[in-house]
Amino acid sequence: MPDPVTHDFLSTTGASGSRRMKTPPLWLLALITLSGTLAMHIFVPALPAAAQEMDTSPATMQAAISLYIAGLAVGQLIYGPFSDRFGRKPVLTVGLSLYTLAGFLAAFAPTVPLLLTARLLQALGGCAGLVLARAIVRDTSTTNEVARKLALMNLMVVIGPGLAPLVGTFMTHVFGWRSVLLAMALMGAFNLFLTRTHLPETDGPGRRGSGASVLRDYIALLRSPAFFLCALGGGCATTSMYAFVAAAPFIFANELHQPPSVTGWALVALLAGIWLGNMLLSRIAARVEGTTIMVRANLLSLLGASGFLALAVSGHLSALPIMFCMMIFTIGAGLTSPAAMTEAISINPHVAGSASGLYGSAQMGIGALCTTLAAGPGHSTALGVAIVLVTATLISQFALRRAAVLCRRRRGAIPA
Repeated sequence: MPDPVTHDFLSTTGASGSRRMKTPPLWLLALITLSGTLAMHIFVPALPAAAQEMDTSPATMQAAISLYIAGLAVGQLIYGPFSDRFGRKPVLTVGLSLYTLAGFLAAFAPTVPLLLTARLLQALGGCAGLVLARAIVRDTSTTNEVARKLALMNLMVVIGPGLAPLVGTFMTHVFGWRSVLLAMALMGAFNLFLTRTHLPETDGPGRRGSGASVLRDYIALLRSPAFFLCALGGGCATTSMYAFVAAAPFIFANELHQPPSVTGWALVALLAGIWLGNMLLSRIAARVEGTTIMVRANLLSLLGASGFLALAVSGHLSALPIMFCMMIFTIGAGLTSPAAMTEAISINPHVAGSASGLYGSAQMGIGALCTTLAAGPGHSTALGVAIVLVTATLISQFALRRAAVLCRRRRGAIPA
């Protein structure tokens, strides 16, 4: 699920302003963007079947998700600066080639270690589409067009992960779990062909960035307490949900003995919560300060996570109450993440692109960590996920409250 909630993976280059050039089709940019996160979500329903066939534990197979998230986190820091230096199309071609080759390797991997390695490489390749499609929109659009086009692309990206679990469930049931990985490899090959034949180079002369300057921007941002706390709090508030995404097939199949379709509907409920949170934010953002929104909305996520933990501890787990608690969690996340990200990228407007990429990378890194921790030994899957979600949300609440104070102080809203 991409940040599944909101994140802007624009590179460190600026919008092209009035400079006009051949504009690539928006549907192609959306397709390239979608493939990067689709490969994560569509494979989730196949995890139990893959674990059974390869004779490995659920925790080991869940690493196929956590490693993919980690790959997305690392890749976001790389592709923007490289595309500034070498151009969008060559770097995108390399990324899609890696995505495709790794996808075929994963589809036919005979061992678990090879499968996990291939998934990591696939994520590193898929990052190219996430970062560069949005950068291309900025290269080829006026200021007024950028917001409209990115909104349409983000809508497509959110819809994709919402439908992916249902498609993944169907393919696993009818064709087997390897068919899911093979379909992603073929999608990568198709995107690579379209990129080579339909995508112009959009990064004109005089726009090559310096790798050293990008590194300096990253270091300066990390040394800013306000940015660090916004990134920590925003990540813990949102992508900690990946722990549930990766564990959901095992919770519903092994602990609740539900059919695979229930997993798909549970993940759809998560996306519905995100949509609702984003919609609510769009209605109140003009009237309520962002720092207030991110702190209070995060309490809603804490309520949902605490309800899930209460179900797990009391032994009253069932499908609908879990879905309800997680939907409450994601409504809060849908409200919190845009507000936290807005504060983060506003700390230094001159490096907003670097701040956006670093913020998104932090989100994915936190998501990978939460997924790994939830799969640890010594506890049931549902209880482990619930503990991770509550802990992450408590950390988020502390970080966002402190960040809110620093951000208000920076704007002069409260005395130093």
